[in-house]
Amino acid sequence: MHEAQTDILIVGGGLGGVAAALAAVRLGKRVVLTEETDWIGGQITSQGVPPDENPWIEQFGATASYRRFREGVRDYYRRNYPLLPGPRQDPRLNPGQGNVSRLCHEPRVALAVMDEMLAPWISNGQLQLWLTTIPTAVEMDGDRVRAVTLLDTSTGDETVVVAPYVLDATETGDLLALGDIEHVLGSEAKSETNELHALDTADPLDQQAVTWCFPMSYHPGEDHTIDKPAQYDFWNSYQADFWPDKQFSWYDVHPITLEKRHRAVFAFPDEIGNNAGTRFSQLEGRNRHPDWSPPDFWHYRRIVFAGHYPEGFATDVTMVNWPQIDYWLKPIVGVPEDERQQNLEASRQLSLSFLYWMQTEAPRHDGGTGYPGLKIRPDLMDTKDGLAKYVYIRESRRIRAEFTVREEHVGVEQRKQMGHDIPARFDDSAGIGYYRIDLHPSSGLRTYVDISSFPFQIPLGSLIPQRVTNLLAANKNIGSTHITNGCYRLHPVEWNIGEAAGALAAWSLSQDETPSGIRNDDASLRGFQDMLVRQLGFELEWPHVTAPS
Repeated sequence: MHEAQTDILIVGGGLGGVAAALAAVRLGKRVVLTEETDWIGGQITSQGVPPDENPWIEQFGATASYRRFREGVRDYYRRNYPLLPGPRQDPRLNPGQGNVSRLCHEPRVALAVMDEMLAPWISNGQLQLWLTTIPTAVEMDGDRVRAVTLLDTSTGDETVVVAPYVLDATETGDLLALGDIEHVLGSEAKSETNELHALDTADPLDQQAVTWCFPMSYHPGEDHTIDKPAQYDFWNSYQADFWPDKQFSWYDVHPITLEKRHRAVFAFPDEIGNNAGTRFSQLEGRNRHPDWSPPDFWHYRRIVFAGHYPEGFATDVTMVNWPQIDYWLKPIVGVPEDERQQNLEASRQLSLSFLYWMQTEAPRHDGGTGYPGLKIRPDLMDTKDGLAKYVYIRESRRIRAEFTVREEHVGVEQRKQMGHDIPARFDDSAGIGYYRIDLHPSSGLRTYVDISSFPFQIPLGSLIPQRVTNLLAANKNIGSTHITNGCYRLHPVEWNIGEAAGALAAWSLSQDETPSGIRNDDASLRGFQDMLVRQLGFELEWPHVTAPS
């Protein structure tokens, strides 16, 4: 057993953890940052999810460091890839031309950019990065975290780290459970939160679906069919009560209207074998099959667009993160470890089974069945089977915070019922973000909850536990509800949350004041917010914008 000390311990190396580390080292503190996998970056790297962002992201709506990350991705392609002159000169280069984001790109590129951003601080010794490391115990001293025990899963070595401040940036709020720190899991009851879309009865095991993503290319005339997965027969016949067809079909539901819709992997018969097309908008004039509805899945999360490169250099690659592989049967948080592992394996089997179905049985645009030329890409995820290194997590344990964001603060429908045409304003704002309140089907076997929200602020009080004085939330574990987590869980918001938490921990050390003390003293709060804006490039208020319908 080893022992170590640092100023700030950040457990979890996803987007929140990376951003927290960057803020803390820039403010002069020593940091230990740990990560469960061997890739930092969380949902944008090891989980394989291109960024879901607000529609104004190119102008505003993120911190300065998140903008540096985004531009770093574009610059990486310009420096290292043989882009054609057009895309090379495009100031808003979208490497994959996916239509889910203005910046669809390969997970490895995001990893490389974040490694570059952290490299100076690792070099000067301020930052230690411990990969393949998980927390196994939290030692409490009254209302303080005294130490965290960390296990290097690649060596079996354990280290006890003592730090004045600890940030929980894990994907599922692991330190909250290990330290018995007050938190919420799953769905709250309407009687507790007074939210329009909350359940009547609380259910801790009602959690958003997880998804095991994978990259896939298409090679007509070739056969890349995988071995039949062990659970294929189950998944091939499964249909949820709230779903309009079998899970393995080209039918799903519109997440907002809940109407049945038909959407397949390819929308245009003539694009098969031709790099699967370009931007969807550029294809509208072509002869679309009358039964195949836009937008197709291929363009949705495409991360490599062959049309950006000389002929023969690249093949289109799309990231499969589609409704057919949302795993909602059972939760992975708040259950015994053996059940958790069984449910994770079921999620893996679901994804592999869907690939096998697409390769062998899926209805084709030409009336045939199966696309054997679909090829999973282990080379892009650095895994043996081609699945992402880690399951995509949408929902975490959430701290009992000094302030909890509810639907009444950001939900358009509930705000308007209250007589408000704008979101709630938070005087303790530590950043801004926007996304719809987007809840995928859940392990309570409920369908989508996808409703309008306003562009919102991130209240500092949502990062601070009610009782524990030296732990901060730095990921999806802030003081939100099951409902509002749906808009606070996306890439730039998670980055902003983590960066604010790292800055708050560093500022608390420098000012010799607790995070709660800073938040609840007007002068201290204004001083902290001024530092966020002037020194770190935060945006604390939205300009006048109208939320998309």
